[in-house]
Amino acid sequence: MFPSVRRALTVLPFALLPVAGVTACSSEGATTECTVNSCTITFNRGVDASASILGVKAELVSVQDDTVTLKVAGQQITVPRGEAEQAEGFDVSVQSITKDTVVVKISNNG
Repeated sequence: MFPSVRRALTVLPFALLPVAGVTACSSEGATTECTVNSCTITFNRGVDASASILGVKAELVSVQDDTVTLKVAGQQITVPRGEAEQAEGFDVSVQSITKDTVVVKISNNG
């Protein structure tokens, strides 16, 4: 095999990794924007909102003032806006809360 073809075949799987990370997300009542190690989820309020990201399910449970309760990989956590908590190997932070949406960033900390 020619060296340039071998090199191209070696690099190809790594070049496709970011695409696989972006397309591996799904949601209901939410939108997602993912990279290889993190996802930003915009949950719609007033509906059963959830997203499957980074191999786990994230659900919006409730919002009370500036505090959001989420279920991440089956673990329920409460996160104040602007702060971060950990759940099942992930860093979870609340970016914003409005009357219509809640924006959460979930990052793989492993």
